[in-house]
Amino acid sequence: MTERVLVSGNEACGEAAIRAQCRFFYAYPITPQNELLEHMARRLPEVGGVFLQSESELAGINMVYGTAAAGRRVMTASSSCGIALMQEGMSYLAASQLPCVTVNITRAGPGLGRIPPAQSDYRQATRGGGNGDYRVIVLAPGSVQEMADFTLDAFDLADKYRTPVMILTDGMLGQMMEPVVLPDPVDPEKIPEKPWAVTGARGRERNLILASPYSDEELINLNDELSRKYQLIEAAEQRWESILLDDAEIVVVAFGSSFRIAIDAVEHARDKGLRVGMIRPITLWPFPREAFRALAGGVHSYLVVEMNEGQMVEDVLLSRLGDAPVSHFGHGGGWKPSPGSVFRQIVELSRGRLAT
Repeated sequence: MTERVLVSGNEACGEAAIRAQCRFFYAYPITPQNELLEHMARRLPEVGGVFLQSESELAGINMVYGTAAAGRRVMTASSSCGIALMQEGMSYLAASQLPCVTVNITRAGPGLGRIPPAQSDYRQATRGGGNGDYRVIVLAPGSVQEMADFTLDAFDLADKYRTPVMILTDGMLGQMMEPVVLPDPVDPEKIPEKPWAVTGARGRERNLILASPYSDEELINLNDELSRKYQLIEAAEQRWESILLDDAEIVVVAFGSSFRIAIDAVEHARDKGLRVGMIRPITLWPFPREAFRALAGGVHSYLVVEMNEGQMVEDVLLSRLGDAPVSHFGHGGGWKPSPGSVFRQIVELSRGRLAT
């Protein structure tokens, strides 16, 4: 019989990382991420791993850089303003094409903000928060189970494409508890070899990992190489969930915690005879544009529900086909929607009363 355990999202993420053969974790305490840090501090010594509380987020992301360059699976985690401090290191990791996993248990902002859950780091995550032309793959779990499942996916994607991967969630999913089936441990023999890693020459030609090439021409070539890789990722890794779209006239778009809330409103609207469907992005980058291109021509409006001031709206506008307008329902600062409030927005859209 498959064992189910009751754990928080933060704990599920940490335990899944260990089962993915992550043996190195560096982070600085910040709420609402701390349960993840505490889990890794307790569990990593039990499996021969290394936990280190860094003196700052800047130090932590550079420790990640060194461990990733050595070819080992490594993870860090923080919340919002802590992730902002890591952005220089994230740019360096992307430039050096080093695989790693970063977890953002988002809190409300801007600035120091407060600890209520929010989705206000969407642009930072999906646009590459540091300098230069780079991207990171961004996964958005919608349950504690997916906090575990997507963590395994994150390490696999990082190794496959030699790129940083971010798990973007919030304090609601990070701290809530749900029954979870934890994944089986990954066989270390099945983790891809990393012949590029700096592990000592040992009779071979040395490997050299640079955060920036030595010449303008080499940097241009690196940007071309990264661009080709990102195009490959966009073509191969778009992930989403489609719900009740066959005859939908109104399509609700939401991810993460907002999805959990909005789906109740969509199902209630269906019970009331409204033709409502839903697209839930799972990869925030690459954004699942194919989900919108697959829609029939009967959609007359979109409703984007998110706990921010309208950050994902831009990607929906770029993805939709035709002239169907896009409305936004959401606020920053720790505001959370209710199923009833989303349902009322759907009703107003069906009556043509919402401004776009």
